[in-house]
This record gives sequence, C-alpha cells and structure tokens, in this order.
Amino acid sequence: MRFDIVTLFPELFAPFLSSGITRRAFESGLVDVQLANPRDFAAGNYRRVDDRPFGGGPGMVMMAEPLAQCLHSIQSQRARAAPVLLFSPAGQPLNHAMVQRWSDSQGAILICGRYEGLDQRFIDAHVTEQISLGDFVLSGGEIAAMALLDAVARLQPGVLNAPGSHQQDSFNPVLDGLLDCPHYTRPEQWAGRPVPQVLLSGHHVQIEHWRREQRLLLTLRLRPELIDQARREGRLTGADEAFLANQH
Repeated sequence: MRFDIVTLFPELFAPFLSSGITRRAFESGLVDVQLANPRDFAAGNYRRVDDRPFGGGPGMVMMAEPLAQCLHSIQSQRARAAPVLLFSPAGQPLNHAMVQRWSDSQGAILICGRYEGLDQRFIDAHVTEQISLGDFVLSGGEIAAMALLDAVARLQPGVLNAPGSHQQDSFNPVLDGLLDCPHYTRPEQWAGRPVPQVLLSGHHVQIEHWRREQRLLLTLRLRPELIDQARREGRLTGADEAFLANQH
C-alpha cells in the first residue's frame, strides 16, 4: 500500500510518521508514504506555485501546472495509475466505511491544498474523489491527510498491540455502527467517583450486557442518527429496542 502526499510543507509529516503506535505501519513499509512538493516542479527562479484569483477577491490560488507536473511524476513512479484524493470542504465527510475502503486498497495520491484552494481546472482534470473532515476550514490539507493515514495505518495487521482491538472502536460494524461504551481503569475510586460495580463483578455476560446498553445510551444521546441507521440496517435486536424505548 502506497500513499503519495502532495504538499508544500513536507516537513510537517516527519514527526507524524515517526511517532505513536501507528509508526509501526510506516516504518515497516506496511503503509508506504512518499512526499512530493509541487514547488519542485514550478518554473522560474522563485518556484512560484500560487497566483491571484481571476475575478478578484482575497487570497491566492494554487496554480494548475506545478500540481499537474508533480502528479505526473508521481504516477510515472507507480506500477499502475492511482486514484487522486483532494482534501476539501466540498468533499464527502470522512467516516469509518471510507477508512476501511482505503485500508483495503493499494493506496492513493493525496493532494493537500493551501491558500484559497486549487485551480478548478486541475481538480476537473485529475481529482478522483474529494474528502472533508467536517464543516469547518483548515489552513491546509496536511492535517486531513494525517487523519486519513492514521486511521488507515491502525487497521493494518500487527500495528495495534491487541489484534482485532480496532473492531471495538466506535462506528465499527462489529459494534453495529454504534459509539463505543465508556471505559474505566484503576483506581476503583477516583475523586469520589466509583467504577460501575458490574465491571468489577467478573461476570462476563453481565459486563457485555452493560456495555451494549451503554453503547446504545451514549449513541442515542450524542449521535441519534446512528441509532436510526442501525435500525434501518436491521442491526438492533428486540432487547435493544426495548431498552431504547425505556429511555424516552
């Protein structure tokens, strides 16, 4: 799996790729990350990659030609043409299903925009898919690219300490797309707050029953649309529905 990152600030990725548990994926080559700077493909002494927008207005726009030359160089190094992703407020919100899809793929080319954005002609000619982290604007696509890489890396075999632990994450189909339940650790009492007694019981069936109800309760309170989705997909049991009915 190879991800090429097109960015004006490749130095931002050095600490990300060498820190935390997901570094195992990058250092081992499970997820091969290559960095490319459009400025290296820009013309002139100043290696200019942006210019004023036609029609006026604030800010600058990334020019199409340096991006296209950079993209051509990347594609020529790959065995087969790769999809081109752009991080943009216009994109589809990143979710677990998308992360899983890219985790199962051969990778992609990730375009990190800056300034007011990219020349639309480059987007029309080359971008396969646009992705957003949500309804807000960042100063560049690098943080969004790191978010995707981190989410993909942790799904790779051997990256997490406990195999399959990611299956207990929020949004995972194993949890029927619900939020995960609350978690507790030592001490049993902290600041006058005890750990729920059921978690100390050693009764695994009761613990799993409590965790299921907590997932339902938390999701109902914070992300009710996920309850609706799970219901549409037939993921809720009769016991789930009875529990939810008592919360209104």
